[in-house]
Amino acid sequence: MRLQIVRRLAVVLAVVAGFVVVPAPVAQAAALQEVTGFGSNPGNLRMFRYVPDGLEPGRPLVVALHGCTQSAAAYDVEPGWVEVAERMRFALLLPQQQSANNFNSCFNWFETGDTTRGSGEALSIKQMVDRMRSDFGSASSFVTGLSAGGAMTSVLLATYPEVFAAGAVVAGLPYRCATTVAQAYSCMSPGTNLTPQQWGDKVRAASTHTGPWPSVSIWHGTADSTVAYSNLNELVEQWTNVHGTDQTADVSDTVNGYPHKAYRNSAGQSVVETYSITGMNHGQPIDPGTCGTAAPYILDVNICAAEHIARFWGLDDGPTSPGTRTFPSIDSQDGYVKAQADGSAPVVGTLPNLAVGQGTDGKQNRAVLSFDTSTLPDDATISRAWLTVTSPSGAGDPWSGSNQLLIDLQAGCFNACTTEPADWASAPTTPAVATLPPFTTGPATSTDFSPATVDRSGFTQLKLRFAQTPTTTAYRFLASGSQATLHVTYG
Repeated sequence: MRLQIVRRLAVVLAVVAGFVVVPAPVAQAAALQEVTGFGSNPGNLRMFRYVPDGLEPGRPLVVALHGCTQSAAAYDVEPGWVEVAERMRFALLLPQQQSANNFNSCFNWFETGDTTRGSGEALSIKQMVDRMRSDFGSASSFVTGLSAGGAMTSVLLATYPEVFAAGAVVAGLPYRCATTVAQAYSCMSPGTNLTPQQWGDKVRAASTHTGPWPSVSIWHGTADSTVAYSNLNELVEQWTNVHGTDQTADVSDTVNGYPHKAYRNSAGQSVVETYSITGMNHGQPIDPGTCGTAAPYILDVNICAAEHIARFWGLDDGPTSPGTRTFPSIDSQDGYVKAQADGSAPVVGTLPNLAVGQGTDGKQNRAVLSFDTSTLPDDATISRAWLTVTSPSGAGDPWSGSNQLLIDLQAGCFNACTTEPADWASAPTTPAVATLPPFTTGPATSTDFSPATVDRSGFTQLKLRFAQTPTTTAYRFLASGSQATLHVTYG
């Protein structure tokens, strides 16, 4: 009977992390490797790891826990952890559940024997961490996971707080939210409401540890129909109470358009943070081009959770490997400004596509594209940058008479980051940093930027304008968002 109940729960939890998918190819030489002989393994788990080639001794270790029906191979490339590991230079440990333990390969976050220090799956994962530290001398360890893996992340942070410097729970649940199958159902939805003290006591009772405690990043979609969004607040209450802080956010802002909050301790350090992904259902946020490959429950919502989590942990302070990043333009900030030939009476254009050149009204159009380049490493040496645009239509030949379509670069925003009339004449950081050769419809690629003075801490904006104002109707429409991309190669 108990096995039947657990299997029924496993079917419910199968939606927690999607189906196994074949990883998309990623440009790296290293590969996922299974490791055996890592300890007594009381939880009967499998151990996989991804280690970037030439990883320096002592670099950090990140444990990434998959969700139900997934595997290590389905939770390395898809959520972006391989890409981030290559860029920020850390080792990646990917424990894998077996169907013999759980019908749908969910980590058993609701079983007391697997969520208690010194036993079951929690101990198996701790033994894997010990093996990684022995093999690579990892100086610090971090843990994250999606849904059932997120719930097991809470388990590891509570039962082995001395092992993990920080963690990140994605669409997960608080520690000891459930110790029975029936509780697991109600915990997932509608959620369990306890006081911060009650939640904190559960963590404090999990070990004899008295601090310091791991910092925690918490991510959840506001439209999650599998694990209720209310669990984000319960996790905040649990971990702010453990850290001895109140439940009033010290920072409340937006990142990539999504609400972000941070809770600081008495020393001013952010020890708990949350990302509420507005309108997102159940899954892990990714942003292809920054990180990740879209898959069931790996959701393209224009923010890379793996990247932001690793930065919250401070992993971007280490050495980075050479790479190329692709940034889609920010559609809500993109636009175009039209003015008289002498630049007078500028106004923001209202057509859905961006215009550059002379329109049918005789006005001159300049397009502005905005990119969030804040995820570039602060110490990156940029060796190359270029722009790719796509034109759905146009008219005439604005390049006639040896005219050039110039790209001005602003490190930051020209004025407000959204397009406004003053952008037409605003002086850029670097004028005419590159050109776009003549094109009709479809994609076009610019010359290389020189110098590539992109903003590593915020936005980079590009203004496209013709060097000479066309004297007849001659223009190109440009698409924005994913069809206008800035590429940056760095070392």
